[in-house]
Order: sequence, then structure tokens, then C-alpha cells
Amino acid sequence: MTSAALLDELRTLLGPAQVLCEGDLSAWERDWRKRWHGRALAVVRPGSTEEVAQVLQACARHGISVVPQGGNTGLVGGGVPDDSGTQVLLSLARLNRVRSIDRANLTMTVDAGMVLQSVQQAAADAGLLFALSLAAEGSCTIGGNLATNAGGTQVLRYGNARELCLGLEVVTAQGEVWHGLTGLRKDNTGYDLRDLFIGSEGTLGVITAATLKLYPQPAASLTALARCETLDDCVALLGLAQARLGAGLTGFEVMNQFSLSLVRRHFTQLAHPLPPAPWTVLLEYADADGVDPARSRFEALLEAALAQGVIGDAAVAESLAQSAAMWHLREAIPLAQSEEGLNVKHDISVPVSAIPTFCERTDAALRAAVPGVRLVNFGHLGDGNLHYNVQCPEGGEASQFLATHEPAINAIVYDAVQACGGSFSAEHGVGALKRHEMEQRKSPVALGLMRAIKQALDPHGLLNPGRVV
Repeated sequence: MTSAALLDELRTLLGPAQVLCEGDLSAWERDWRKRWHGRALAVVRPGSTEEVAQVLQACARHGISVVPQGGNTGLVGGGVPDDSGTQVLLSLARLNRVRSIDRANLTMTVDAGMVLQSVQQAAADAGLLFALSLAAEGSCTIGGNLATNAGGTQVLRYGNARELCLGLEVVTAQGEVWHGLTGLRKDNTGYDLRDLFIGSEGTLGVITAATLKLYPQPAASLTALARCETLDDCVALLGLAQARLGAGLTGFEVMNQFSLSLVRRHFTQLAHPLPPAPWTVLLEYADADGVDPARSRFEALLEAALAQGVIGDAAVAESLAQSAAMWHLREAIPLAQSEEGLNVKHDISVPVSAIPTFCERTDAALRAAVPGVRLVNFGHLGDGNLHYNVQCPEGGEASQFLATHEPAINAIVYDAVQACGGSFSAEHGVGALKRHEMEQRKSPVALGLMRAIKQALDPHGLLNPGRVV
């Protein structure tokens, strides 16, 4: 069988307009970071689960591998084709409907291609909250979020994407459909297939729909920025906030001075409520009791932190617009980094208690190895996840910096993470970028189990080959 025969079959199944082979396909073939650029045999755009199944059946018959793609916002090269021109790029973007909302059960069922922001809005329109939130929410899709077990800014309170999903619909490598959509919180009937597919990055099956967990909308939500002198102070503030606010503490982000200086440089229109400090913390608190009680507790926390010398100053948002502006500062950091130039990204997880020592020692090791290197350190301190990124020295040529120093920088960072009992991939996934680290750092037993699962579910290696394992 030839690729031409497969393309003819796909055009018959989906219609010629949904099988793209010519013209500019870079929107699908190049990743968000512009670091990975492949060439697809075709970009196919099925409009239903049944069509996804038909595409996978056809590709299986022809022995053609398939790369599933959601919003193409991934950071580890896991959702773009290789450069062989032999892979089918399967876009889920046309699967974008809300299937149902069950208010009494606090669940909603949606197609995998729905943009995360649209999922959030559909829940809000029903008077409810879907709690997954991340910087790319205006373009990433819920299927991609689940395929990578995305984290985001509210993991501290609500958990990763895994914790926000109750059921899945998945098309297997053979084109069979597993109808696992369920709103049950308790279903103890054998192996948890849902958790097997979440985080598998399209290597075990293609997620086509999900039943998601919803929450009541909080009566009040408050946001503040606080200045800290050291990471130890940031950790102390986290402990104080957890003790005083409990489960109402929904977000706790840290940003080092250099990361915010890049925002100042590249996004001059954004307001900074506080002057520069070694560390700036962004806190968010949600409460069911109403605005006045919530504000009283929130301000009491900040006053206690000031009195104890944990923070030097703080600014509390007085409106939704001010809250959004504070979050915009945090979310602008990756964009500012991109404007500054290519950099070595790290998405690491370390026990919160170990973060100050980890950063102190790893900062010093990197500066000794690459004099003048600039460290962009920010992220979700509340759950131990830092985006510990490394920018080339001022005035340096970014691509040359990566070519020369990236392997050594990765070794320094990942060795330090491993020594702390941490993970080299906290929320971005493994993809193609970190596959080597998997081979080097994951236990042989764990790798053997993962390969056995891959072999059982995708024996011919047709789903997203070259990713994860």
C-alpha cells in the first residue's frame, strides 16, 4: 500500500478540504517555541470521534504513524511531526463542542478539541468553575491538557489536569473507541484506564472527549503581590498562608527579579504595583463566605507576614481588573523570554522544603560553568514546580549559546534536581525533548513497565513514535 492510496482513502472519509497536503502547513508542523519543525504527509482534521476512529483504522492498515495534536502549545516537541514527510498529523481542533453539563453532579463533558478558555467560560456560564488555568489557556485544548497532564496556576488547591478529569473517550491505535466517559467519583472496577491515558502524550491512544470535574464559583477571590528578600522568606510566607487560609489558598507563584525585569523590558505598557525585589510572590485566595470576611483574613495574613519580617511590602488588588493585571505580569514572563531570545527551559519539581538550597547551589554551579549566564526563575512554589530557565549572557548570540552549553546546563540542573528527590518534568511532559533524560534518569523497572504498556496498546508503534519511551 502506498501513501497516495492512504491519502485517497482519507479524502473519501473526511472530504478533500479536511486533508491538507499542500501550501503553508507551518501552523501544525512547527511548535510554539519554533524549535521543532517537521514535515507531515498530511494534516487531517476529523470532525467527530467516529472520523478519528476511521482515520486511525486507515493509518493502521497502511502502516502509517500518527501524531495527535491539540492547540500546538506544547514545549517539549511532542505534538509536531518529524521531518520524514511520512507521518499523518491528526488535528483535533474540529472536535470542539460541549456535550453536556450536569449541574447537580458538578460535571461537564466536552470534546477534546475545545480550547481551555472556552471550557472555563462554558462552566462559568452555568454558574460553575472549571479550575484548570494556565498561560496558554486561550489556545491550548483540553485534550492536549489531559494528554500532558497539565498543571498551571491552581494545582495547589485543585490538582493537575488528572485530578480534574473523571472520564475519557479514547480511540486506540487500532481505531477502536473506548467509551469511558463517566461522572462517577467512585468506580472501583479494575485497572484505571483513565489515568493510563492521561499524561501519555498521545503514545497510547487519542483522547477525543472528557468528563471534567466542576466546582461552585467562589463568592470572593482576592489577589496580592508581595516582595521578599530571599526564597526562604517565600517558603515561610507559603507556610503562613497555608496555616491562615487553608484550602482557600488557590495560587502561590514566585518570580525572581530578572524574570520581571524582562517583562519590564519587553512589555513596557504593563503596570508593576511594587518596586523590584529579589523575589516577588503572587498569592490568590478564594473564599465561599463573601468579600468582606475574605478580605479581612487576607489582609490579616499580609499584616502578620509584614510584622514577622517575611515580606517587605505588599499590594492587594482592589478590582478584577487589577487582579488580572497582576496575573498578566506572571503570565508575560514566558513571552518576555521569547522576545529576549532562545533559552534553555527547565520544568522541574522539587520538594518545597528543598527549593531554597537547590536554587542557591544550582545558581552558583551554573554561573561558574557559564560566566554571565542569566537565570529566569519563576513558577508554582506552592506545589514545588519551578520554571528554572537559563538565558544566555547579555549581548550573547542565543542559538550559539544553546548549541554550546545546553547539554552541560541540563546536566547541572537535572543532577541537582535528582539529588533533591525531584523530577525533570513537572507539568510540560517528556515529548521528544526529554526522552533522553527518561532513559538516563527513570528506573529500569519503571521504563520496562512503560514499554510493556506501549507494546500492549500500540504494538506496531504507530502512535506518536519517538516520544516519551
